[in-house]
Amino acid sequence: MYCLILKTQLKPNSFAAFMAAMTVNAAASVRDEPGCLVFDVLRDRSDPDVLNLYEVYRDEAAFAAHMLSEHFLVSRPLLNPLIVSQDVIEADSLRLNPLRE
Repeated sequence: MYCLILKTQLKPNSFAAFMAAMTVNAAASVRDEPGCLVFDVLRDRSDPDVLNLYEVYRDEAAFAAHMLSEHFLVSRPLLNPLIVSQDVIEADSLRLNPLRE
């Protein structure tokens, strides 16, 4: 499985707007994309303007399909102006929580 962890630095005072758009995108990803197994949004306890996205896809093709999905494309113009930077970690899943498999 193909996994991404995106450390996302938000612009100050943009959390609510970011979450409004990201909640729609994350929910649609796991609901409408058979290849998207996990899409979690985590908030850093030490810096409220840092979010981590944890995404798991069956494979890289499923992630490529995600980036072409309507909900992803609609979310980009809403989210991109709110982001200062994103660091991306790509990984291969060795074991998921059995409740998520």
